[in-house]
Amino acid sequence: MQSGISEQTFRDEVLESSTPVLVHFWAPWCSVCRLIEPSLNQLLADWGGQLKLIGINADENLRLASSYRIATLPTVILFQGGRVLHRLDSYQKRDELRLVLQEILILKNKQPQSLPH
Repeated sequence: MQSGISEQTFRDEVLESSTPVLVHFWAPWCSVCRLIEPSLNQLLADWGGQLKLIGINADENLRLASSYRIATLPTVILFQGGRVLHRLDSYQKRDELRLVLQEILILKNKQPQSLPH
């Protein structure tokens, strides 16, 4: 997962990205945020170069978190073409998270190289 994204680099890395971007809003004190990181990293591995994963520390980027109305952590938002395609507020079970995100990506005509079970 790419981290260190700030308000200054958000436009380049997320809104102007040519590939779909999964943005994980988290905070260091959020233990649930750490629980879903392996699932997100596995999803990134499954989709190869067809998906970008970015982590944003909500505590350090309050204006950005506020602009996307982040009320609970973790929050995962899928962007494509500068638009929000889907958001998941709060923790999802690992398999549920993977299935929901794969379904969304498939529906957006982005076929993965393989869909592991």
